[in-house]
Amino acid sequence: MIQKYHTCKMENKFEDYHIPVLYSETLETLVLNPDGVYVDCTLGGGGHSEGILKKLSEKGVLISIDQDDAAIEYAKKRLEGYKNWKVFKSNFENLEKVIYMAGYDKVDGILMDIGVSSNQLDDPERGFSYRYEARLDMRMNNSSGISAYEIVNTYDEGSISKILFEYGEERFARKISRIICQTRSEKPIETTGDLVTIIKRAYPGRSEKHPAKKTFQALRIEVNKELEVLENAINKSIDLLKVGGRLSVITFHSLEDRIVKTMFKNFSTGCICPPRLPICICNHKPTIRLITKKPITPSKEELEINNRSRSSKLRVVEKV
Repeated sequence: MIQKYHTCKMENKFEDYHIPVLYSETLETLVLNPDGVYVDCTLGGGGHSEGILKKLSEKGVLISIDQDDAAIEYAKKRLEGYKNWKVFKSNFENLEKVIYMAGYDKVDGILMDIGVSSNQLDDPERGFSYRYEARLDMRMNNSSGISAYEIVNTYDEGSISKILFEYGEERFARKISRIICQTRSEKPIETTGDLVTIIKRAYPGRSEKHPAKKTFQALRIEVNKELEVLENAINKSIDLLKVGGRLSVITFHSLEDRIVKTMFKNFSTGCICPPRLPICICNHKPTIRLITKKPITPSKEELEINNRSRSSKLRVVEKV
């Protein structure tokens, strides 16, 4: 039975870094074998990782992954007392390589907390947030790949419009992309503030939500290839789980959740023959079973403590 959400204050000096969403719900549905091997694909501030470690015995092992140097250095200090913890700098799309490097081929559980940590959002230098003036960046791994600056200053108008519409579900995508291209023809769009000014020009009247929210989401997804990475990671995770092992995925917007829901449905489905066939000829067997028929969402208590958890959804499956 799922426990009530608690404040998740970590009883140490690291309690104010990032409150992990759906904390109790995640741990109770994921960690079934205290002697098992678990993977936290998105280390972040280490909140979920510390929770998993607390549920493990001395025989249990946790492997954590992150591509953010700052997050890894922070978590190393926070979790330095745990001898059964291993951390790797990598994109979680490479989790099969990380697990192999850690000395394992199959694991008992995998957690993916998809999204940007509060610390990244609140760091003005990272350029993730429309609330702070900073150079456009938005890279999870700020030492590789293209940044949001390159996208808004080099992609053609049609490509920018497509990104904003598909990844941000932005209804003013065409108008925003047109103004972006007009503006950069005179001078580069260098900061988050520059981009917010452009977006506001494209919006008629006042908006209930900040007009830049959807555009910034879309650019972040494109910069970090988040949806492609998510699909690849889920495919690999199913293969890497032991029978009875669990995969837990926390999403924060509809695009992510739609991918997870669809993939979990496909992996948990048996026969996929056309309905008109009298007998099954595909021999397709389900590889997982759904633990959560509907996603677990934050409790009222959690929402009161952490407003950023409001869009989060947890889906859990088990390998069969």
